[in-house]
Parts: sequence; C-alpha cells; structure tokens
Amino acid sequence: MKKIIWLIPLLIGLPALSQAARDEYAWNNELKEEFFAGKKIIESNDVIDIEVPYRAEDPALVPLKIISKIPQTKDRYIKRILMVVDKNPYPFVGEFEFTPQSGKADLAMRVRVNTYSFVRAIAELNDGSLHMAKQFVKASGGCSAPIGADLDAAMKRLGKMKFKFGDDLQIGKPSQAQLLISHPNITGMQMDQVTRFVKKSHFMDKLTVTYNNKPVLTAKTDIAISADPNFRFYFIPEGKGELKAEFSDISCETPTSRKVCKSISSYSKSQTITP
Repeated sequence: MKKIIWLIPLLIGLPALSQAARDEYAWNNELKEEFFAGKKIIESNDVIDIEVPYRAEDPALVPLKIISKIPQTKDRYIKRILMVVDKNPYPFVGEFEFTPQSGKADLAMRVRVNTYSFVRAIAELNDGSLHMAKQFVKASGGCSAPIGADLDAAMKRLGKMKFKFGDDLQIGKPSQAQLLISHPNITGMQMDQVTRFVKKSHFMDKLTVTYNNKPVLTAKTDIAISADPNFRFYFIPEGKGELKAEFSDISCETPTSRKVCKSISSYSKSQTITP
C-alpha cells in the first residue's frame, strides 16, 4: 500500500512531463541545430531574461521585454540576441546586434505568437559564449489574425517613423529611446477583411539605428514582429547629436520560406538629440 501511495504523485505528474517534452521538441530537434549547430548554450537568467505574459490577451500583439543583466562595457558586452518562437510557422523572430555604445542590451517590442509555445532569447557575448532565457506563452492565431479593415490607410502611412524619449536623457549614461514604425507587417497568412483574400507577405526585414553614425541597434526581423513595430532600446548620448533609423522591407513567395523574396523599399528617419 505504501508503495502505491508513493507512486500516485509520480503518475499524476507524468502527463505534465510528457507535455513539457513535446513543447521542447522543436527546439531540441530542429531549431537549436539550425541556429547554433555544435555550440554550447547555457540556460540561465544570469545574463539575459525575458518578460512576456503567460497568457496573451492579443496573440498578434504580445508585449515582450528582454532584460540584460550585465553592463555593455568594451571588455564584456552582449554582442547579439537571437529570438525564436518555437512553434510559430516561421520560428525566427529576429536577430538584434548591440555594441558598447548601446549602453544596455535591453529591448522591448510586440510579437506574434501563433500557438502555445516557448519564446526564447539567446544572447551571444563578445567572448562567444551563449546564454538562453525562455518563457512559455499561451496564445492562438497570432500569425493569421485578420488584417485590419483599413489596410489602404495603413499602406499610405507605411514607412513613417517617430522617436520618443524618456526624461532620463543624460550625457554619457544609457538612455532609453522608443522607435515607432508604421508598417502592416503582413505575414502571408492573414485574410483581408474586405476582400476575403489572403494577402501576400510584406514585412520589415532589416533595421539599423545609429547615433552620430555609430551603430546602436542593428536588426534582422521577420513576420513574428507585430504590425506597426514598436521598439524600445538604449543608447548613450554624447551631447548634441543625431539619432537615425533606417529600415527596409521585403515580400516573399511563401510565409515560411525565404528562398524567393523581393526587396520592396527602404525608409529613414533622423532626429537631433540635445540632452
């Protein structure tokens, strides 16, 4: 009898363990090899962490925040962060590159999550070491959520950008900036609510932010970035200077392959900063 009682909690826990194994399958058997073949990844929250809601209110606009745990110094800094949503139709969210001039490797944005899945951020330090943080998100349909009814108006705004700043702009210290971009970021899996046709993909693929011509944030992005992308990042003001953002967009033949894609256009926005 004692042996049976001891086994009950174990048997109850088996379905949860099985589910966890399934949730990790895509990463362990496909994605890790695709992005980091043969490399050791340390899983911890000592270098990087993720804040994301466990249950998404809107799967097409899931707020996500990456928090760095180390300062960006010349000797040791986060060089890049790769983000994936394991079970998205196209798991790659983006690759974001930082420099010591970034001040902090913190980043906030909104993403699409298509089904229950782990969201992962893998940080590569300048010494080549890899550090991963992950969070599980419950969501459904983020990549196929219908396009808004006023797509024509959205296309007319396409390419417009705006910078916003907090009250903490200080010379020589990491200061937060926000970049708002007008772009529908069409996934290629969304139905136009007016025509009822699925629209071909059309999304932002590259972003560069510089301060006085020095790189602060460089990104490769994909369909998991939400419509009207909104990025919060850090830079170090050095007195009066120019913050500049440039991005380009593409269209691909299918939403899940990047073998056949066509460049569409490029856009830029500059703003003079006076801390």
